[in-house]
Amino acid sequence: MQYRFSVIIPAHNEEQYIGKCLRSVIAAAKRVKPDTVEMIVVANRCTDRTVQIAKRLGAKVLINDEKCIAAIRNTGVRAAQGDIIVTIDADSMMTTDALSEIRTMLQSGRYIGGGTRSEFDRVSLGILCSGLYVAVNLIPIMMKAGAALSGGMFWCYKKTFEAVGGFDESLVSLEDMDFAVRLHRYGQECGKQFGTLKHAYILTSSRKFDEFGDWYLIKNRKLTRRIFTGKDREAADSFYYHVR
Repeated sequence: MQYRFSVIIPAHNEEQYIGKCLRSVIAAAKRVKPDTVEMIVVANRCTDRTVQIAKRLGAKVLINDEKCIAAIRNTGVRAAQGDIIVTIDADSMMTTDALSEIRTMLQSGRYIGGGTRSEFDRVSLGILCSGLYVAVNLIPIMMKAGAALSGGMFWCYKKTFEAVGGFDESLVSLEDMDFAVRLHRYGQECGKQFGTLKHAYILTSSRKFDEFGDWYLIKNRKLTRRIFTGKDREAADSFYYHVR
């Protein structure tokens, strides 16, 4: 079967969230043709029930045990049979209009691809201030790109993903913003815009804040700056790869 969409989901011990994520994709698929949407879960060093849950809900499961989220995402895309790629994290849920809006924006011919806005499943003053702090750190990157770029859930044609070289596997963090910058620049070359979904969005878990504390990023600004270099293995391990 030739799929229309391939939804790529990296997952490291996500038994608490993977079911919610996949069910949100299944619900969104009903707004397009459900049998043209494939779900690919890339299991990374899982020791819980992530794989079993994913298979039970109809996802194709691949294994990649590298401590590199870029490589994990790329593994899923390489196996994808759809001509539209969508990447979403396992602790996030897309709204039911996500896939249909992505299809509409790409078919318009105006957009090279893009991202979406995201909302946390809970908010606090610490989370709001942390989000502002992260945004301030991203401003220099976006200014260098010459655009305000969104992330959260990336979408583009697979041929476009391949043209920009996928996610940069030399990075252990910030691979998403790096991809956004390169997608935006490629779009400029093609006379197209980097888009942000106007109606659909993702709801993402606040588990990092639950685990480390709502003010952790602000209290540990040195670590945050190290994470934002994209290449600090020790910092990335402490916040991403050696948790859960």
